[in-house]
Amino acid sequence: MNVRQAKGQGGRGARGAAAGAGLPHLWIEQLTPAVEGGRYAPKRVVGQGVEVTAAVFKDGHDMLAARVRYRRPGESDWASAPLTYLYDADRWVGSFVPDRVGRWTFVVEAWTDRWGTWRSGLEKKLGAGQEVDLELQEGALLLEGAARRQRFGSERTQLQQDAARLRDSGLDQAERARIALAPELLARMSAAYVPDDLTSSPEMPLRVDPEQGAFASWYEFFPRSTAAEPGRHGTFRDAEGVLPRIAELGFDVVYLPPIHPIGRTFRKGRNNTLTPDPDDVGSPWAIGSEDGGHDAVAPELGTMQDFERFVRRANELGLEVALDYALQCSPDHPWVKDHPDWFVLRPDGSIQYAENPPKKYQDIYPINFWTDDRENLWNACRDVLLHWVERGVRTFRVDNPHTKPFAFWEWVIAEVHRRHPEVVFLSEAFTRPNKLLALAKLGFTQSYGYFTWKNTAADLREWMTEFSRPDVLEYHRGNLFANTPDILNEFLVHGGRPAFRLRLLLAGTLSPLYGIYSGYELSENVPVRPGSEEYLDSEKYQVRQRDYAAEGNLDADLARLNRIRRAQPALQRADNLRFVPSENEHVLAFLKTGRGPGGPRKGDDLLVVVNLDPHSVQETSVHLPVSELGLDPDRDYGVEDLLTGVRYTWRGSRNYVRLDPAVEPGHLFRIVRE
Repeated sequence: MNVRQAKGQGGRGARGAAAGAGLPHLWIEQLTPAVEGGRYAPKRVVGQGVEVTAAVFKDGHDMLAARVRYRRPGESDWASAPLTYLYDADRWVGSFVPDRVGRWTFVVEAWTDRWGTWRSGLEKKLGAGQEVDLELQEGALLLEGAARRQRFGSERTQLQQDAARLRDSGLDQAERARIALAPELLARMSAAYVPDDLTSSPEMPLRVDPEQGAFASWYEFFPRSTAAEPGRHGTFRDAEGVLPRIAELGFDVVYLPPIHPIGRTFRKGRNNTLTPDPDDVGSPWAIGSEDGGHDAVAPELGTMQDFERFVRRANELGLEVALDYALQCSPDHPWVKDHPDWFVLRPDGSIQYAENPPKKYQDIYPINFWTDDRENLWNACRDVLLHWVERGVRTFRVDNPHTKPFAFWEWVIAEVHRRHPEVVFLSEAFTRPNKLLALAKLGFTQSYGYFTWKNTAADLREWMTEFSRPDVLEYHRGNLFANTPDILNEFLVHGGRPAFRLRLLLAGTLSPLYGIYSGYELSENVPVRPGSEEYLDSEKYQVRQRDYAAEGNLDADLARLNRIRRAQPALQRADNLRFVPSENEHVLAFLKTGRGPGGPRKGDDLLVVVNLDPHSVQETSVHLPVSELGLDPDRDYGVEDLLTGVRYTWRGSRNYVRLDPAVEPGHLFRIVRE
């Protein structure tokens, strides 16, 4: 971010306009936080400090002063905080703490500190034993100039009296100098001085989200699979019954796939067959029927009042409800009948259905966002979101946003946030990094990533490092889902229960945001066919009842991990990940430190060591940067495994670890300092 005299009063000196008035002489550059020079908003959460830095300079040797001014959402008044010059970094640094969600604005302002410059020069001449009568008269001029700008008579009078004392030839020079350099006069001038060359950066945006925008554990389930009786279609009332278990496991968000009416035309049967039986329930992503579209609920699930009751019950248990936002329609959707021009018409007059050759999705019509009736279409899509917000939904998981216009997402997210700034959007953008990151810049709060396909130490290090760069973390937050209804990775297929345990530990410690799809806790890993990532008897096409109390379930792992995540601040941040060397590539080791970049320590330093081999015992030595962690390399220190409670005594940087996947998938060490 480079700003040259963006707003200011040119080159006016202390005694009036100079020949160069109006020309830039003070520079504000390299302003942070900023994304693409202020085109997009960096992200923070309520209560998280915003550190503002800038390079501020001008010609000559005058002293400078700077501050950050910031404005809360919906307010016209500005607050401010001083910036301090850090000599070694040659940067000005300050901060403020946002106390509400929404779009904030901030600017950096800088000016010549004429009083500080004069004061410093006076001190130097006094130290050299020089005559300073003229300097004291110059100081009096500065005081008188400040006095003329005061609104209140008492402040004006005090500054005039100070000026008179500096001019008083009846006082000896030492006494006048003492008055000039008095701390109380410095404080008065700091409060009263009105800069004559105030220079301001452009206004910069800042997006502030609720805490769950940056730290949360997600649990996905299908309400239709929650009935107690085998084979019966579940309802919202049934789904209420599973909420206490999810809350007890320590999750923060319950995410529901589409809950809308499902189309009949080209309905898919079990295991995605094109020949469904009459009682097949179809895919929830084939949205719309004679019972309504995106603003309705499937009658099999209950009524809108039942859904609102479900949301209230979830909130009572400390859970947020996330709803799938999938902008596509079944052939039976009301929009298809009322607005056929909102879809892609083929030369024969038919509507184009979704395809990913050789796969065909005849039950889904993509929307043509660039229709001639674009304004009405976009407004209708916005109104769907507002409809569900009014019914208590504050979080949306957005299906395949990279296949819709980016301009639409920037517009619709801003429209929703203008009315409801607390709403969280999760982007399911399984796409190339540039597209994924562009969506994050445009306003998505969180993003899925390719974590499910990263299973080796090298892949995990490379991928997580790419998305943990400071410039990326300004606007992108990765949500690591260990599985989804669409993705059963072969690592889970072949690794069984130990693979599920180790992937859970990775997801919940590498990122503050992670999630699982129901069935994960039962280690469900049978594909529809060898080599496929589709589940056998996929819940996308049929009702599935489960015995969550079955032997071998991962409830204890889930509850333990979520409890630790809430207790350890280091696991609630994304800016503190650091991989450390492991002498065995089957064992991944990384630090989640209590101290962020340049900040104070908040909580314990954690070392996570995970056996990436679900089949075999693995041994390694890990290398810790002990000096950087404040540990004496020649003295013993302790590490406590938060997963088991066992403590070990270590010394130096290199220490031995042995991990048996049949016992524990890894260690989550707290470095003991007492």
